[in-house]
Amino acid sequence: MGATVVRAVEDAPDMEVAAALDVAWDVDVARTAGASVAIEFTAPESTEANVHALIDAGMHVVVGTTGWTEDSLERVRDHLLDAPSLGVLVAPNFALGAVLAMRFAAQAAPYFESTEVIELHHPEKVDAPSGTARETARRIAASRTAAGLGAQPDATGSSLDGARGASVDGVPIHSVRLRGLVAHQEVLLGNPGEVLTLRHDSLDRASFMPGVLLGVRRVSTHPGLTVGLDAYLDL
Repeated sequence: MGATVVRAVEDAPDMEVAAALDVAWDVDVARTAGASVAIEFTAPESTEANVHALIDAGMHVVVGTTGWTEDSLERVRDHLLDAPSLGVLVAPNFALGAVLAMRFAAQAAPYFESTEVIELHHPEKVDAPSGTARETARRIAASRTAAGLGAQPDATGSSLDGARGASVDGVPIHSVRLRGLVAHQEVLLGNPGEVLTLRHDSLDRASFMPGVLLGVRRVSTHPGLTVGLDAYLDL
């Protein structure tokens, strides 16, 4: 992803790469190079510390690394109170189709009794469920709660561990790791006699680049912490 992002920025007519940093990165390199926006695609164990360092360096930040919790997001939100002109975008997915699918799933959820999420990725992905699936489930659950819906129907009395997937706010998520896949997600919504399936497929990492570049272009106009690229899409 990092190499793909660098190429996308290099090819964009309205921006340039000030510095490309790998694992042993030094924020001073980006600062002295005059960078105004940092794009953070690293690993869950390092991303929060990187974002805090970049805020201290006076840069806007566009984050594509997953693994964020409500507590870690709140720490970034609090840090930005000391830098009110800076913006940080944390997006679980930058593919525009995936962003729209998350929004559609949340809109549809109050009209269906049951909703489950299936996410499918390549076997090198280090986290499960994916950040996109977690955020999708959270939005579905919030939408159901706002509509006054209770728990989903499920009469399962016995099962193998993990057979019903992970539960995020009461929404089951099933993770598949399979050679040949890139990034894919299905949201299944069911009522008596009908099933609505929302599916998005990223077949190449290039699918994320329009969203990354959109984030870079707009992050400076959205001070504070923003979670989700859809906030930049005027939906």
